Amino acid sequence: MRPFSQRPREPAWIAALVIVLCTAGALAARAELTIDITRGRVEPLPIAITDFYGETPEAAAYGRDITQVISANLERSGLFKPTDPRAFIQTAASLQVRPRFSDWRVINAQALVNGRAQLMPDGRLKVEFRLWDTFAEQQMIGLAYFTAPHNWRQVAHIISDALYKRITGEDGYFNTRVVYIAESGSPKNRIKQLAIMDQDGANHRFLTDGDTLVLTPRFSPTAQEITYLSYYQDQPRVYLFNIDTGQQEVVGDFPGMTFAPRFSPDGNTVIMSLARNGNSDIYTMDLRTRRVKQLTSHPAIDTSPGYSPDGRQIAFNSDRGGSPQLYIMDADGRNVRRISFGEGRYATPVWSPRGDLVAFTKIHKGRFYIGVMRPDGRGERLLTDGFLVEGPTWAPNGRVLMFFRQTPGDAEGKGGTSQLYSIDLTGYNEREIITPIGASDPAWSPLIP
Repeated sequence: MRPFSQRPREPAWIAALVIVLCTAGALAARAELTIDITRGRVEPLPIAITDFYGETPEAAAYGRDITQVISANLERSGLFKPTDPRAFIQTAASLQVRPRFSDWRVINAQALVNGRAQLMPDGRLKVEFRLWDTFAEQQMIGLAYFTAPHNWRQVAHIISDALYKRITGEDGYFNTRVVYIAESGSPKNRIKQLAIMDQDGANHRFLTDGDTLVLTPRFSPTAQEITYLSYYQDQPRVYLFNIDTGQQEVVGDFPGMTFAPRFSPDGNTVIMSLARNGNSDIYTMDLRTRRVKQLTSHPAIDTSPGYSPDGRQIAFNSDRGGSPQLYIMDADGRNVRRISFGEGRYATPVWSPRGDLVAFTKIHKGRFYIGVMRPDGRGERLLTDGFLVEGPTWAPNGRVLMFFRQTPGDAEGKGGTSQLYSIDLTGYNEREIITPIGASDPAWSPLIP
C-alpha cells in the first residue's frame, strides 16, 4: 500500500496573530442575539453575510471566496438562513465605516457579518471580520487573522466556528476533516481506498491507492493520525497513518478477523475487537509498549468498542443476550450492563464528544435506523432511516452526526451505491456530503488545532 504524495497541510497556528477588533461603545457582552438550540426544531436565524471587502482585485477575490465558504457552512448547519445578497442595500465598501442598521433591518437580517481581505507587503493574507446585532446596533465580535494566502479556506472555517459559537453559545465544527472509505468498481470487485476531505467536501484527496482492502478509519484525538484496518497478504493489520507526512506504521498483525480499531481519548491506546478461535472479544493495545490486553471473555460476539470522552467507560455491541444489543462496561472490562431494550437489533455504538449521548445503528423489521440514547439507555430517539444507513460518527461539538446511506441496486437489494450524509440532533436537517465516488464508514476529526 502506497500513500499518495502530498504537500503537508499547514496547521491552524499559521493564523498566528488574532486581533480583537473593538468599536467605541460597542461591547460584545451587551449584545442579546442568540439561538436557542435546545428546542426540538429550530427556526433558522436570518443573517446577512456580505462579501469581504478587498481594495485590489486579488484581495477582493479572496474576500468573495471566504464569504461563500462561511455562508455555506452556516446554512448547512440548519441554524442560519443567509440573506440573498441581491437584497442588500448597503455596499461592502461603505460597511468599512459603519453599518447603516436600518438598511439591514428592513430586509429582516437580524445579524450582519462584514469583513475585509488584504494582502500584506510580506505576502501574508490578513482577514478580519465583524458580527453585528442589527436590532441592538452593537458589535458582537470582531477578529483579525494573518495567514498564508493558500490557507484562506481554513480561515473561513475558523471564522465560521467563531460566528457559530458567539450566537449559539456552543463550539462550532467547521474547521474539521472527515476520513472515509472511498468505494468504486463492481459489487463483486469493489475497490476501497482511504480518503480524506474537509467537512464540507473540499480539499479531497485519496490516502491509499486501492491495492489492498482498507476498512474502519478512525482519527486520533490530535487529528494528526488515523488508525485503520488493512489486509496484507490476506492477513489483517492495524495501521497508524500520519496525515501531514503521509507516513504509515504497522501497529500489529492480528491473525483471524479484526474489527474497528479506535483510539482512547488520550491517544495512547487502541481498542478493537479480535476474533480468536472462532470467538470475538474486545482487546486493547498500548501504543507505547505494544502490550495487548483482553477486556472481555464471553462465548458471545463482542465487537464495535469505543471509549467515553473521559476514558472511564467503553460502549460495545454484543449478542450475549440473544440478539445484538448495546452494552457499557468500565474501562478495565468490569461492571458490564446492557443499555438497549427497544425492539430490534442494535450495533455500532459511538459516544458523543460531550458524553451525554450514544449514537447507534438499529435494525428493525428489515429497515435500518440511526439513533441516539443516553448512556443509561433512556431517551432513545431515531433520527433517520433507510434501506441501509450505518456507521454514525460525531462532529466534535456533539450536535451533528455523519453516516453513510446505501441505495439498493436492484429489486433484491444487491449492488447499489453508498454516499455520506449528515444530520443534526433534531432529525430535521439531513444533508448529503458530496464525494467524487461512492463513500462509506466516515469518521469525523476533532477540531483542527
